[in-house]
Amino acid sequence: MLAAFAVLLLFQCLGEAVVFVLRLPIPGPVAGMLLLSSALIALPKLQALVESAANTLLSHLSLLFVPAGVGIIVAAASGSGHWLAMLVSVAVSTILALAVTGLILRGIGGADEAKAKDGDA
Repeated sequence: MLAAFAVLLLFQCLGEAVVFVLRLPIPGPVAGMLLLSSALIALPKLQALVESAANTLLSHLSLLFVPAGVGIIVAAASGSGHWLAMLVSVAVSTILALAVTGLILRGIGGADEAKAKDGDA
């Protein structure tokens, strides 16, 4: 299990380094996740090593949101007087995210339906 966590941390550090050196406009952990995905595709044995640690982290995922929730509450105190703007921005961004997700799923589903129709013909 310790080796699996070491691999996960290694890829996160690699992602941070790549972003820093190349000055990429993406977060380091995202770059690390892309590197890890590439490594998992190239080295299938790595999946068996990382899978147990990943499942353990996923089972405790709710605990990882506690610091973010505390940060939101602390930031909300400094945003007093702007609660209406924050509420509207959260509502609008949620609706936009749902709409974009729906359109993407419809587009993916449409491609699947077209393949199914071509297979039936």
